[in-house]
Amino acid sequence: MSDCTKPLALITGGEGALAKIISTQLISSGFEVLSPCHSELDVGDELSVKNYFNENITRDLDLLINNAGTKKDSLFLNLSEEEWDEVIRVNLRGAFLCSKLALKLLCKNRSGHIINIGSFSAISGPIGQTNYAASKAGLISLTQSLAQEGGKRNVRSNCILPGWLETQFTADVPENVKDQVLSSHTLNTLNTPESVAAFVLFIHTQMPSVSGQIFQLDSRIHRWA
Repeated sequence: MSDCTKPLALITGGEGALAKIISTQLISSGFEVLSPCHSELDVGDELSVKNYFNENITRDLDLLINNAGTKKDSLFLNLSEEEWDEVIRVNLRGAFLCSKLALKLLCKNRSGHIINIGSFSAISGPIGQTNYAASKAGLISLTQSLAQEGGKRNVRSNCILPGWLETQFTADVPENVKDQVLSSHTLNTLNTPESVAAFVLFIHTQMPSVSGQIFQLDSRIHRWA
């Protein structure tokens, strides 16, 4: 049974390691958390999203975290239309569908926050990740547009680039690629899901005047313009 005294957060892609750790930190900080897996919420399917919101968001929503994501890496000339479409469907269309329903609720209440989980690939454009990089770059623009539209109703939108996390999502990446990624970090260390979760909680609860921003949470150096 829902506890109406607690702020309500929805995290998509609930089966992932990052979602689980964010969920744990939010719950320990007094949130009620919905964190559906793919079988419960297919973010890229409009009917699935509508049904989930209608059946599960039965009170005020405080926070949406668009975390669901997939990758199908391939060199561009080998990339199939199906691989392109599926990554865009989940990573970008999914954030669009969930944000659209969430924004209606948040604007009605004149309060709330949408956090998009992006990627450094969006600003670095790595070889073999054209579809993934394009989907995550789209999240940055989505974040900024949502911030401007929602700001009039006190609704925030921010994007977090967590950095390379050693989770199941990156487990299939070759060791030589991992070594290259590590060498690009000036601190020679990788980020952790726990530190990302801590930042999610911090920006939501302690930075109420921040919106439309992109936060890179590792030590790779990149010129934004």
